[in-house]
Amino acid sequence: MNLQEAENVIIEEFSIYEEWLDKYEYLIELGKSLKDYPESAKTDDKLIKGCQSRVWLDYKVEDGKIIFNADSDAIITKGIISLLIGLYSGRTPEEILSSDFSVVEKIGLKENLSPTRANGLVSMIAKIREIAKNNI
Repeated sequence: MNLQEAENVIIEEFSIYEEWLDKYEYLIELGKSLKDYPESAKTDDKLIKGCQSRVWLDYKVEDGKIIFNADSDAIITKGIISLLIGLYSGRTPEEILSSDFSVVEKIGLKENLSPTRANGLVSMIAKIREIAKNNI
């Protein structure tokens, strides 16, 4: 599935829920689906700056594709980073950089977050883009 198709799936999944409380529940479930993130990898160099809660993002490059792994100490934030790495993990740096990340606006995520969480979302996107740019 290409990136545009994956974004469309997310948009479709979020459109099922009319209330934001239900969408938050969906985000929480996404966060629970993250694979285990080792405690030993929860180091300061993996922390995303600009997030109110702590978010760790690690990656490796395999066959030209970036594989992300992440964790957060806050349940909704964990869901947000899970959503992002679900979309962008396993993609080439070029694919990631070609994305305008508008999926977060299309599902209404950014406007329905508190200002501090919205800033954190922007920081997460910036970090994913930075990693992609550094691995071209």
